[in-house]
Amino acid sequence: MGDEILGLLIYCIPALVTGAIAFLFFREHTDNENNRRNFVLTQSLQKEVIPVRLQAYERLALFLERIAAHHLLKRVDPIANETQAYKDLLISTIEQEYTHNLSQQIYVSDPCWRMISAAKNSCIQIISGCDDETVESAQELRPLLLKALSNCKVTPEMALVFLKEEVSIFLK
Repeated sequence: MGDEILGLLIYCIPALVTGAIAFLFFREHTDNENNRRNFVLTQSLQKEVIPVRLQAYERLALFLERIAAHHLLKRVDPIANETQAYKDLLISTIEQEYTHNLSQQIYVSDPCWRMISAAKNSCIQIISGCDDETVESAQELRPLLLKALSNCKVTPEMALVFLKEEVSIFLK
């Protein structure tokens, strides 16, 4: 009886080793196949996502250009002679531009979005805090606003540089 069991084990051991090796190869093949499928899926998604992300970067760059002091003051003319009305118009214009581009934040990094928001908030803060008591008209306020906006801590130009750096890293 002991010889029969020993003989049976001698026949079973090579079968078990062969089965284990086959199982390992099958598992390795399955993992490789899953990785290949994930790679192909990622590649196809990238073909769709990259253009959308680039478009978001373009829209945010346009937003920053539009709220830059020299472009904003050139584009938005005073509709009345009152300085406060002109400041309100400028702030409203910046807020509308920002609101229009809010959805783009999902395509950029959090630090980049915070920089863009800080540039917007800085512009609004400078405009609303600009001393307009010494000037008599909105036309006279424009040079003061240009100077004040050019000297703020976080300018749209700084945010644009940050945005361009992020795009260059993204495209590598």
